[in-house]
Amino acid sequence: MSATLLLASNSPRRRKLLFEAGFEFEPFAPEVGERFNVDLTLRELTAFNAIRKAMAAARLRPKSVVIGADTLVSIDEHVFGKPKDKGEAVAMLERLSGRAHDVCTSVFVCHLERAKSASFYEISRVYFQKLNQSKIDKYLARVNPLDKAGAYAAQGFGSEIIEKIDGSYTNVVGLPMEKTIPTLGDFGIVPEMDET
Repeated sequence: MSATLLLASNSPRRRKLLFEAGFEFEPFAPEVGERFNVDLTLRELTAFNAIRKAMAAARLRPKSVVIGADTLVSIDEHVFGKPKDKGEAVAMLERLSGRAHDVCTSVFVCHLERAKSASFYEISRVYFQKLNQSKIDKYLARVNPLDKAGAYAAQGFGSEIIEKIDGSYTNVVGLPMEKTIPTLGDFGIVPEMDET
């Protein structure tokens, strides 16, 4: 009997990625405030947040394998978390308009009962189209930017504002599956096979 997989995240995008990859898991995300205003690099910040999220869940469920992740956006060494309101979302999209920026997701997987953990990160480069005010308004009328780092999502209406992505697409969505699947395999967590 393999351990239960817990996703220490409320992100519907991370749930969808795990589900589509065939994993059975339980969303279990204790309230943990994300930090992005401390003096750390993009990679350090995302790792810090991913570890905090996963450990908060793992302490409550030590027999389970827990996966925590955090995604942040960076341009000109300035890190964007989730906007606090629509005005901040507009300002973020204006700053990203017509330029390239980095998206970093760090992932932390742990199983406290076995005292085992693993961590990794992925950085993708995202190129935005030039966005005028009406394009920004149209985009924000269709998506909720307040639960997304950088105020946008790659999936859904992302093609209306994104020119191209260099690197992992699923990383930009919120969970780099190319590294997540083999890492979970190291913990005995594998996708359910089709029985047919």
